[in-house]
Amino acid sequence: MSKSPRLTKYGVPFPAREQMVTLKQLSPLPAGWTSLAAAFVKQARRSPEKLFATDTSRGRVTFADALLKSCVMASFLSRKVKGQKAIGILVPPSVPATIANFATSLLGKWSVNLNYTATSEVINAAAKQCDIKVIITSRKVVEKQELKLAGEVIYLEDLLSGISKADKAWGYAVAKFVPTALLGLFLPGLRAGLNDIATVMFTSGSTGDPKGVMLTNGNVLSNIHQINNHANIEENDAVVGILPFFHSFGFTVTLWTMATLGRSAAYHISPLDPRAVAKLLESEKPTLMACTPTLMRSYLARCTKEQFASVRWLLLGSEKLQPELARDIKDKLGLEAVEGFGCTELAPVVAANSPSEVVTPDGRRVHGNKLGSVGQPVAGTAIAIVDINTGEVVPFGSGREGLIFVAGPQVMRGYLKRQKETDEVLDGDIYCTGDIGYIDEDGFLFIVDRLDEFSKIGGEMVPNKKVAAKLRVLAGVTEMELVVTSVPDPVRGERLIVLYTQMPFTAQEAVGKLGADEGVPKLWIPKAGDFYKVDAFPVGPTGKLDLKAVRKLARELNSGS
Repeated sequence: MSKSPRLTKYGVPFPAREQMVTLKQLSPLPAGWTSLAAAFVKQARRSPEKLFATDTSRGRVTFADALLKSCVMASFLSRKVKGQKAIGILVPPSVPATIANFATSLLGKWSVNLNYTATSEVINAAAKQCDIKVIITSRKVVEKQELKLAGEVIYLEDLLSGISKADKAWGYAVAKFVPTALLGLFLPGLRAGLNDIATVMFTSGSTGDPKGVMLTNGNVLSNIHQINNHANIEENDAVVGILPFFHSFGFTVTLWTMATLGRSAAYHISPLDPRAVAKLLESEKPTLMACTPTLMRSYLARCTKEQFASVRWLLLGSEKLQPELARDIKDKLGLEAVEGFGCTELAPVVAANSPSEVVTPDGRRVHGNKLGSVGQPVAGTAIAIVDINTGEVVPFGSGREGLIFVAGPQVMRGYLKRQKETDEVLDGDIYCTGDIGYIDEDGFLFIVDRLDEFSKIGGEMVPNKKVAAKLRVLAGVTEMELVVTSVPDPVRGERLIVLYTQMPFTAQEAVGKLGADEGVPKLWIPKAGDFYKVDAFPVGPTGKLDLKAVRKLARELNSGS
């Protein structure tokens, strides 16, 4: 008697591992990549005088400088965190933030980069989940956000006075004189293995409560190896470091990818500061840039082609890249924007387009950037598309949509202290993304919706995104001007709510226009009384729409009507 497949939280069965397809195999990790700390030290010893990072306030730091500063900080922190697993880091992207992460890793502790744009309650709750007793931060961050942090707080501004002569001497001796083969005797992080947890990253909470994602050294290092394999990062490449390190892309790509591959990064504390980002582009001339479409719209309005002249690879993610934005970037900056896909649970990169040629599953060579797709999966990533109604695994190239499952070395260990939630999305190394999509005949992955963004009306699943897309086309507005969400309904389970900042016709006219479209089922049509005008939509720190806050806003508006 065959064993029944486990079901995800969506009621869709997990595919069997042998039903998943890996389009490109991944080579073994480089020698010495046994932990993030070991990979960093190896690179720092190999290229000591190479530029590691710059930021807009701290000048330039070589790999040798980074290792020395990290060893000194590790000596200081070792007295503070005895018997503790994790250290909290509440610092915007900058040289000090990288050193804090390296020092934590060298000590073999979990680095937990906390969301400095959140409330004290949210930050302290995350810290409590990880049993964090010590948080490294800055007075500027605490004062700006008016935070009240639990536990011991170490301010960067006070660090120099707290570091002893013994810390400096120990750090200097270890960084400069101890042979690499013996460093593990002094730095516990070099004795850690691929299966040991390296970090806990909290999900954005855009569709629910933030959860602590446990990522191992192997998860992050494998994803770095996948990224390098996919993007062919060149020896002199440098990245713009504007995404916060509590964002998985910022943590893996702009921090650890650069540190372990021996590349440079140019950091700035806020991606929401277009003029400062433009100055950074001008002065440091980075070649790689990753951000969100929302941020890119802001840069496009305030930056020049000359300022972007050094950038050869512009990767946009976290939200859909609209064709008109890709066109505007090409027209104004002369850059071919590429879209990628990932999530915190996957360390984070799953797939990405490329401005170069790629090979299809049947051996053809095609252009690597297909507008509308999120690109081919990175090497070593297995994918299955499962029909949400039948549970059947859908063949690639059929054009049929389904729930996307991912397996591979980048798949998380699980959610910290949340076994039930872990079991709902994880079966071995098979992760249920919650996204709906398909893979075409060229091996490109397309994301068309997200199950968390469906409304269940009268027992049927209604795609909020598709309803919103129809309305936006009719109104001639963007995704930041009109959003569709849902609220509970006592009769039909849920009902659609439309929030908008501007619309060229009335709600009644909008309903009529939707009703006249033969491709729109009746269940997709909101009631005229469920349209609400708002001043702006809530967004997260990277400019991504905060769907959880949007849903809360809709409920508040609806309850008052």
